[in-house]
Amino acid sequence: MAACIHTVRRPQLNSSGLRNLRQEGRLPGVVFGKNADNEIVHISTKQFEKWLKQGASGFIELKMEGDRSLTVLLEDLQRNPVTGALVHVDFQLVQTGEIIRTKLGVKLVGNPIGTKSGGVVQIQDPFVEVEALPKDLPSTVELDISTMEIGDTRFVKDLVLPSGVTVISGDNELLVSVSKP
Repeated sequence: MAACIHTVRRPQLNSSGLRNLRQEGRLPGVVFGKNADNEIVHISTKQFEKWLKQGASGFIELKMEGDRSLTVLLEDLQRNPVTGALVHVDFQLVQTGEIIRTKLGVKLVGNPIGTKSGGVVQIQDPFVEVEALPKDLPSTVELDISTMEIGDTRFVKDLVLPSGVTVISGDNELLVSVSKP
């Protein structure tokens, strides 16, 4: 099920206009897609942060004014480098018959055996880049790490993905390891 966020179209603003928008609790963003015009929008920062805390994966339904809605995926997120506050968000428009490229969150399942003997889990990359039709796209990919000992690593090639999902990330990209403290 897609998360629902109310969205308002916005005019092209200069930096002070965007700063005022952020002070009002709104997050500027853009929706783009293949064979579609870009739409500049703003959404509730509070609503978006709530979605981020819930795992930030899967489809988002942007409810536009006039009973129009767009199904999108989070493409990019910019934060202030000093404060960490949200600055801007990019959404990719999902078109049902088109293959889309996106990043999926890797959900680690289980507690590694190596942690019982003092090992530490180190997450190298919490995402994997994939391509699929929207109907085949899972919201996250699970990786079982319960059998990992100290010194073990898991790579992109160790993921089990549903049929119809193609991995774009390199097979030897490191996802997680268990190391000595």
